Amino acid sequence: MDSYSRAYPEFSLCGLNCGLCVRYHTDGPSRCPGCGGNRFSELHPSCPIITCSKKHEHIEYCHECASYPCDRYRDEAEYDSFITYASRLADQTKAKSFGIEAYQHILNQKIELLRHLIEHYDDGRHKGFCCLAVNLFELPVLQQIVEKMKTVELASVKERAAYMAELMNKEAENHHLLLRLRRK
Repeated sequence: MDSYSRAYPEFSLCGLNCGLCVRYHTDGPSRCPGCGGNRFSELHPSCPIITCSKKHEHIEYCHECASYPCDRYRDEAEYDSFITYASRLADQTKAKSFGIEAYQHILNQKIELLRHLIEHYDDGRHKGFCCLAVNLFELPVLQQIVEKMKTVELASVKERAAYMAELMNKEAENHHLLLRLRRK
């Protein structure tokens, strides 16, 4: 695949929130720069969605395509990879209905909350959990959870991580969300 770049790699062409992926928040050579970010083509040499975009007037997001939703989007993905696919269709719908700038603003706020969670509540075992939770919760719910977490002072990162996971799991139950990647 030729070099592929985009102005906003944090939200992918296919609707994944790259800015909320564990690989986006990883240091080192395995770090993914997001869809069309620096070194993207080197790390992801072939992407059928990008190939499809090139055939459809080089659209920036699949929801902009005249053929959307095509067969690729008719059904929700059953399984996840590094990042959840569970919200991909809903996020494409939000980006289309709110407008891409408004959606990017929401996503940027979620990315900042995720950075805060990773910095203060990841004990080395909860980064993926944080990424998934931030991806699946609506922004106002997530903001309430984080504000509640800030009111409790816990000395160790292990205690903070356990408290964070407990709050997130309780809230996920209330919203009928599963805070686990769906594996085959």
